[in-house]
Amino acid sequence: MEQTIQLNVIPFSPMVGEIVCNFHYNKPTNGNYASIYVDNIATVLEGKLDTSLLDDEQKIYTNFTTDDPDTIQLKINLADNPYFALHYYRQAITEYFRSVADVMYNNFTKDIQVWFKSAEQSDTKYTTYFKFTLKVQHSRLTDGPEIVLSFDGKSKVYNTPIGQLSNIDPAKYYRWVIYKNRLHYWRDLDPTIKNDLDNVFLLVNNSVKPELGITFDTPDFTNRYPKYKSYLDHFYTTYLNISTFNEILDVSNGFYLPNSYQVSNVSTESKELQYGLSTGTNPKNDFKMGKPFRPISNNHAIKFFFIYQLDQKSTVIAPLYKWLVKGYNDGKYPFPPMEQYISQPLNLDLEANISFENIETAFETIRKAVKTFNKESETKYMALFVTPIPKSKTKKVIDKLYVQVKELLLLEGISSQVIKSDSILSMGAINQSFNTYLPHIEIAILAKLGGIPWRLNRPTTNELIVGVGAFYSVTHKTRFVGSAICFNNEGIFKGFDCFKSADNLSLAGSIREAVAKFIAVNYQASRLIIHFYKDISKKEVKPIVDTLHALGLKIPVIVITVNKTESSELLGFDIADPQKLMPYSGSIVKVGYSEYLLFNNTRYEKTSVPKKKEYHFPIKLSFRCTEEGIIDKLEDITPLIDQVYQFSRMYWKCTDQQSLPVTVKYPSMVAEIFPHFKIDRPNDYMKENLWFL
Repeated sequence: MEQTIQLNVIPFSPMVGEIVCNFHYNKPTNGNYASIYVDNIATVLEGKLDTSLLDDEQKIYTNFTTDDPDTIQLKINLADNPYFALHYYRQAITEYFRSVADVMYNNFTKDIQVWFKSAEQSDTKYTTYFKFTLKVQHSRLTDGPEIVLSFDGKSKVYNTPIGQLSNIDPAKYYRWVIYKNRLHYWRDLDPTIKNDLDNVFLLVNNSVKPELGITFDTPDFTNRYPKYKSYLDHFYTTYLNISTFNEILDVSNGFYLPNSYQVSNVSTESKELQYGLSTGTNPKNDFKMGKPFRPISNNHAIKFFFIYQLDQKSTVIAPLYKWLVKGYNDGKYPFPPMEQYISQPLNLDLEANISFENIETAFETIRKAVKTFNKESETKYMALFVTPIPKSKTKKVIDKLYVQVKELLLLEGISSQVIKSDSILSMGAINQSFNTYLPHIEIAILAKLGGIPWRLNRPTTNELIVGVGAFYSVTHKTRFVGSAICFNNEGIFKGFDCFKSADNLSLAGSIREAVAKFIAVNYQASRLIIHFYKDISKKEVKPIVDTLHALGLKIPVIVITVNKTESSELLGFDIADPQKLMPYSGSIVKVGYSEYLLFNNTRYEKTSVPKKKEYHFPIKLSFRCTEEGIIDKLEDITPLIDQVYQFSRMYWKCTDQQSLPVTVKYPSMVAEIFPHFKIDRPNDYMKENLWFL
């Protein structure tokens, strides 16, 4: 498959080779000064620095001019001092855009974000801005300095100043504000700005939209690649590749095309999944004929029961039961009965069914029924909870009734599958495309009851893979971490936990427990691979290594950081296909010393037509190991990238292709829901059940 990948990276050449500027020992209170570690320009400073005057951070400060008297003046060669040069380039770009951009902001990594008003404004209540970030880096892809130009989407700024707003609680709704074309964090607002609130404007976030009468944006699941490329191309030609900017930094060579050494692909076998009767690459098409890799065990009887609102018994429950038992046939796209699709009959326990009168009394009715439920021994139960709460009410928030019922059932050792009644009956009419929901519902049921829909088609090794993901809880004002343990490289999962992100000992303990169970079955482990949702520090790795040593294991620990949010910072476009622009699935681009972009989508061949939700942006991977020499070569890294790619195919909530591996996605799903439970830690049943699907 031929493709030409272009990255949103612009190599540049500075128009000066060296600069003369003055430095301060202490940062001046006025002006824009960059802090420079003395080690970064040590050769230039030799014999010119009074080390006794340095601050604790060993920094000196400059605004890149010679305007300041009584300071250290130095001539610095930019090519010989690349880390200093990055500060200079950021300053030069910042100064250029001060008179060009409508709004400016330097983020916590000192990258430069510039905003421009949209030419088309759809509502007089707010002003829409397009946002772009310019990140300066050195020798990541080329032999010199580079700009990563990213499109960061759109933001809305309310046109009425904060000084004229009423009935809006600042503590609850204010986060970011605009003052004189600069972005500020509300809680850190300077007192002089707070005394001028008639010139302070609120950045609209989702929580304040209902208060301001602003509708939520409709998600766009179409191909984003052409749109993003057009924005980047326009920005480049309008603001960068023009004489005034090229006189500062020459960017005339345009966006970077990686060479053949920087682009590779996952192995062909990495796309293969093993079903019960066959192999394939796409569960949406293959599962019906391939059947479950491992059906639900017969060691226990399996019984189902419905939880539903009483007035929906005939209009919603009856047709749903019929489709599950007899299949769905609309004459065009028939769907088989559940017994044929997942090899499990719907054995309904009529006496266990629970009905409630209305939403207000639903939980108490369900709670009483579950607490008095006479479960049969050696029987697994699956509750089909058909909630009458419409999707529109739960789109932006966690459904309280869903959480309450989910936790109640889990504490009683009962699995559940939630189905929205408005996906069956809408505006008084049966949804004629409900057959598209049935595969997702039934595969999730299969997985929750201990079956294995499909597994990775690869030989078993003694590797233990641990996934760690997180979700920030706005309600609890903290980040929760979930860990998902995969016992082997085939993708068979067991064992989940959830705790606060700062609780490194609990994380290490959950990994110790997983390693101990793994050894009990496999006798040894060759190495531990951790898929982590963020860059992991030595402090976070140490208790994990200590637990391994306590078990008598001195095995290498490989940490793969998987960027949880799809990376729009670094993007690649297949410019050989100007219509799709999305690179082929499995394409790998080396973008740093140990950093890679992985394109994880369903564009397998030239004729592939991905679904709307499957135009995924790449994920960014970085690697580190506790032992030297383990992952130094590309041939050592490639199987690990293959593994990440494969684990994205183990998602059992639906048949749609995912971009993130389940080793990170599953834990984040746990961490999103669990903080809403009343219990502090998951019980044993929760830890061994895929209840969050």
